[in-house]
Amino acid sequence: MIFFRLSFTYSVVVAALFCSSCSSVAQRNTAASNTSLTNEAAPVTGISKVWVADQGDGTYKNPVLYADYSDPDVCRAEDDYYMTSSSFNAVPGLQILYSKDLVNWKIIGYALDRLTPYAHFSKPQHGNGVWAPSIRYHNEEFYIYWGDPDFGIYMVKTKNPAGPWEKPVLVKEGKGLIDSCPFWDEDGKAYLIHGWAGSRAGIKSILTINRLSPDGTKVLDEGVMVFDGHDAHPTVEGPKFYKHNGYYYIFAPAGGVATGWQLVLRSKNVYGPYEERIVMDQGSSPVNGPHQGAWVDNKNGEDWFLHFQDIGAYGRVMHLQPMKWVNNWPVIGEDKEGDGKGQPVLTYKKPNMGKIFPVTTPQESDEFDDHTLGLQWQWHANPKATWAFITGSKGQLRLFTDQVPADFRNYWDVPNLLLQKFPADTFTVTTKLKFTPNAKLQNERTGLIVMGEDYAYVSLVSKKDGIYLTYNTVEEAFKGTPEKEEVLGKLNGNEVYFRVSVGKNAKCQFSYSEDGSQFRNADTAFTAVAGRWIGAKVGIFATRLDKINDSGYADYDWFRITPLTTEITESSQK
Repeated sequence: MIFFRLSFTYSVVVAALFCSSCSSVAQRNTAASNTSLTNEAAPVTGISKVWVADQGDGTYKNPVLYADYSDPDVCRAEDDYYMTSSSFNAVPGLQILYSKDLVNWKIIGYALDRLTPYAHFSKPQHGNGVWAPSIRYHNEEFYIYWGDPDFGIYMVKTKNPAGPWEKPVLVKEGKGLIDSCPFWDEDGKAYLIHGWAGSRAGIKSILTINRLSPDGTKVLDEGVMVFDGHDAHPTVEGPKFYKHNGYYYIFAPAGGVATGWQLVLRSKNVYGPYEERIVMDQGSSPVNGPHQGAWVDNKNGEDWFLHFQDIGAYGRVMHLQPMKWVNNWPVIGEDKEGDGKGQPVLTYKKPNMGKIFPVTTPQESDEFDDHTLGLQWQWHANPKATWAFITGSKGQLRLFTDQVPADFRNYWDVPNLLLQKFPADTFTVTTKLKFTPNAKLQNERTGLIVMGEDYAYVSLVSKKDGIYLTYNTVEEAFKGTPEKEEVLGKLNGNEVYFRVSVGKNAKCQFSYSEDGSQFRNADTAFTAVAGRWIGAKVGIFATRLDKINDSGYADYDWFRITPLTTEITESSQK
């Protein structure tokens, strides 16, 4: 089984790649547009070519992460910042990002190499799993708490946030327990606050506090309801617990994912009563539903708040807002009216950390030259050891075809999708592969996919008389809708380049090439949509319909993300 890279530093090993020509493709009778580049996509360095928040002049632009880091939480340890976010059913889960200045981030590891219970998450559990985690640094250890709406509240900890992390501990068992956050008070007492998922518990829009054992491993009582948001703050959830200047503070989003606001509660007593105030909403900005995130400070006395914005197919992207304290209330963003309620900024001066740090961005492209897979990749379920192997000496990732589930309806049901987040509003993905199906089988398949509740992919599929190119789409995959398949042609050889160009509003144009230079479009474009509580993702797969003791395989040479070079027009939409 492949391993994922775990390190504080990220480097991309760029090797010289020699392009062997792909065999010619039988031309279709239907007309299709052609696009070309002067040569195949060049190796990509470690800094993103499609989104960099650091503007290089002492300012940054939002979002600082144009990717689906849903429900982010951040903690500071001395001069270092660590972030995690909801990972739901993706594996490995709880990716850990690292920053020195809150603007430049990179992935350094993950806290969960598998989801528990293992068998339950061995098939895709869309929208389930890891909800709204919190990360804290306490007594020189890092803790992450999260709620799984079907099993309860879990905790993992470590001394090294890059990993490995200890095995998960079930802190509070139950249905509908979500969005948990610990707090250790100066008197040695510890507490755990959480919200409720109405879909499992039958109640919602309330916040509950439990006493927590000092070691953080178990709750000590039945809990106390400290806030009811039904009247003014429906769907209050995602609480984060702090103490400042003698007050206990609960930062909590309310009003719904796409349209909500940032609520703050304060009290001199852990259990209340709590005063309430909306400290940030959309205002006149274009940033809808700015809420749910983390307050952090720095050694120079500045305060900052990180939160998400839901933008449909791109998921919940992360913004950074200035924050200040006025009369013991936080004011987040730009307070244009002077009423204590801010709105998001689009650009701002970077945090003053005492020095300038290099530009970094989360990993995107992968040359597959190392002996481990890049940390940007996640499976759709707990993986099998036979799905994929890195062959770093050859600079390739080998995907073996795996048999689809017995109840297979479409790729919504398939666990061995190797995916990563959309990295920007527009971008291009190109990958090169060689397909070696088992000659005894038909319908082994490998390809490049954009996955969500609707999905599309371009693929190679084996038949009795050779390998064919197909373009497949499906709407409302979660309903078991059958795919629509368009045969693009027959491949005389077994090597091909696949590409998807993603334009504004998540419009996607798939194409293929036999030589890495001339790309031929699929006849119709596709509009990506979000998955279950997540943004659309892009990646690769290899499947088969039948059982066999020696499956075929696909060798992926590289996977590169580069800027969009061609406009995707409305007329080409599905």
